[in-house]
Amino acid sequence: MGLRSCWKSRHKSGRLPPLLLAALAWLCVTPCGGDTGTDPKYIIQKEAEFDVTYNDTVTSVNQTIYAFNHTVSRNRSEGVRVSVDVMQQYLESPILFVVRQKQAVMSFQVPLILRGLYQRKYPYKHVARTLCQPPTRALSETQYFYVDVSTLSSQGTNYQLRVSRVEHFTLQTDKKFSFIASPSQPQYYKYVFPDGVDTVIVKVNSDMDFPCSVMSIQDIQCPVYDLDNNVAFIGMYQTMTKKGAITVQRKDFPSNSFYVVVVVKTEDEACGGPLRFYPLRPDELIDAGNRTKVVDVLVTPAIKSEKYVMGMLFCLGIFLSFYPLTLLVACVENKRMNRRKDLFQIPADLSPAETGKTPASPYEYGSFADNGSTLSSEAVTDSATSTDNNYGYMERSLDSVGRSRQESLSSVEEDDYDTLDDVNSDKNIVRTKKYLCVSDLARKDKRVLSKKYQIYFWNIATIAVFYALPVIQLVITYQTVVNVTGNQDICYYNFLCAHPLGALSAFNNILSNVGYVMLGFLFLLIVLKRDIVHNRALFRNEPNALECGIPKHFGLFYAMGTALMMEGLLSACYHVCPNYTNFQFDTSFMYMIAGLCMLKLYQKRHPDINASAYTAYACLAAVIFFSVLGVVFGRGNMVFWIVFSVIHILATLLLSTQLYYMGRWRLDTGVMRRIVYVIYTDCIRQCSGPMYIDRMVLLVLGNIVNWSLAAYGLIKRPNDFASYLLAIAICNLLLYFAFYIIMKLRSGERIKCLPLVIILFTAVVWGFALYFFFQGLSTWQKTPAESREHNRDCILLSFFDDHDIWHFLSSIAMFGSFLVLLTMDDDLDAVQRDKIYVF
Repeated sequence: MGLRSCWKSRHKSGRLPPLLLAALAWLCVTPCGGDTGTDPKYIIQKEAEFDVTYNDTVTSVNQTIYAFNHTVSRNRSEGVRVSVDVMQQYLESPILFVVRQKQAVMSFQVPLILRGLYQRKYPYKHVARTLCQPPTRALSETQYFYVDVSTLSSQGTNYQLRVSRVEHFTLQTDKKFSFIASPSQPQYYKYVFPDGVDTVIVKVNSDMDFPCSVMSIQDIQCPVYDLDNNVAFIGMYQTMTKKGAITVQRKDFPSNSFYVVVVVKTEDEACGGPLRFYPLRPDELIDAGNRTKVVDVLVTPAIKSEKYVMGMLFCLGIFLSFYPLTLLVACVENKRMNRRKDLFQIPADLSPAETGKTPASPYEYGSFADNGSTLSSEAVTDSATSTDNNYGYMERSLDSVGRSRQESLSSVEEDDYDTLDDVNSDKNIVRTKKYLCVSDLARKDKRVLSKKYQIYFWNIATIAVFYALPVIQLVITYQTVVNVTGNQDICYYNFLCAHPLGALSAFNNILSNVGYVMLGFLFLLIVLKRDIVHNRALFRNEPNALECGIPKHFGLFYAMGTALMMEGLLSACYHVCPNYTNFQFDTSFMYMIAGLCMLKLYQKRHPDINASAYTAYACLAAVIFFSVLGVVFGRGNMVFWIVFSVIHILATLLLSTQLYYMGRWRLDTGVMRRIVYVIYTDCIRQCSGPMYIDRMVLLVLGNIVNWSLAAYGLIKRPNDFASYLLAIAICNLLLYFAFYIIMKLRSGERIKCLPLVIILFTAVVWGFALYFFFQGLSTWQKTPAESREHNRDCILLSFFDDHDIWHFLSSIAMFGSFLVLLTMDDDLDAVQRDKIYVF
């Protein structure tokens, strides 16, 4: 075949590069059909121009090459876009388009076949791609690129080709830019960091929920991955519906610039949308319909380092201010107490007659030695026959009280009171009285109970170490995976207010948890001070410390302060990469805190019969175990919810029985017979009301609340099982706390000024805290794209968002709640324990 018959061109050969002329001459000298005797293949080259639509036909025997040239400047970025339309409805074979550039090659076929889930295939006959701009070192350079069109179809296929320049290819800072994208027509634009800007936030918005799309940040290099099946290969990316935002730092891009890529996905399942089509046959092609999306891009500078400093100083200043404030309040209270003590102090050498005061009852100087040392045999014997409420408690002088403490040198164990049958009988008598006083339930040796409750602190400290270390290791791994893969869907941040620092993606959410740690440590200092003062009073044998007020046991308070500090640490770990799988890190010590607060409320007036640390932490471990099961298996699993609701109701009934009978009942084979007997005697044979009215009211309300929560869980089956479980704990705590306050006031007791101020302040802070908590800036109950619809900008110092303010306020509110538990019974410090009611 001759050169003229094989090569047809409308351009002047002198304008072609010499290497291209040599290659074309070789192609034409070589037989186009080869040695097989097939039809000759014609290669047609056309000198093409920008913004001109070319309507041509391609077959297996001809190949068309479109030659373009344009000027590339080092200081100016210009995008080039290739658009292709195939006119025919059915094609024997696709058309292959190959774009050859100086340092890059891009190829695609039309119809473009994109795959979805379950190997679904979606054909697109209109394809538009932006060419990657190769870098140039020259100030200005003319570059050539060629579009080759070929097919294996023997029938002629009509197509349209148009190459155009992309206007506004470089995005400007703080200027919104709008465009349209689709699965076969992805878009990307370039952004160059201006001088003085080291971090920017790329915000992508749309008024359309669907189709689901992906935004990606990629380095300036070829090729650019801008299809649904390869956009996740490099760079940072996230799915989006209406909102998307990625914080980009200059240090991650050596060229001081990057591409913003927007790709529309072929299906909406990744964004929480439905799967509409199901292929009947494996190779069936599915029409995806109209999947174009209008998108706005806005690049704004992120905050500067001064904002980081201001945020940290603000955070530290707020919580450090509680330390001098607490010191000031403590000094004022000590001064007031000393003044009051001097005013009412009675000289030790004066008799009651000289003071003009006659003891009104044996209880005025106390009934026990050492806060509940065992009664004499006479007292125990008399207690069985006494008809008044003191059950034969003997009057002892304060000298005997102090002497018994000093002479008790042998170690005393808690079980010493449970080994003899007569003592056990006495417990049954005392604890089943209709009206109980604190002295009835504060009979065990203080040193034994102190050891018992100190175990709470040491156990939670041990738990904290063994729990926190793997958590820290795991979240570091999470953050590393996010940084390496660039997958922004792993972590549920508020991307519009996520300020990075080092390897951390949302430093502000981590910093705001420092309040839990600082206030938890301050609470430990306050408890330590009270513990030291109380021990000194015991050492001096002061009557108020020995026989008055609520028994002082600080082990649970130490455990509560430690739990508050651990809540801050684990909440910070959770916010390193918040997601569905590690939410339990944020809630585990919330369960601990709620459980310890309820135990402390109960311990105040039931020190002898409160649960041991081993039992309490075993129950809390069971709660966390069910929390993990609920997170893993609870979503929509009816069997799990039935089992959990049954266990919840049974646990409520068992705990109610334990509290009503003060532990004086047995769970054995005869329990059903005893239940039937009680129902017969109290309800059928004669109708008699409950002996313990107040306890019954609390337990009935508690059962109503818990049964309602169990029914709600069974019917609604909420996805956030961990929060549901936490709601159960908080509802029970609030119910018990309200009951305690009401019964305290009903019993004629009062709340002193300082605890009352703390209660009111804490209630107000809790109200504001819950307001910010329910703003819901993100939620892992939805897909990452749907969660980002709730993202909002920072509202405090351009550094903290609503959830950070929740951290601030909730840490203050928890600290205030702990102080309420610590101080609410200070009015009883001068009241003897046999005059303090149990409820």
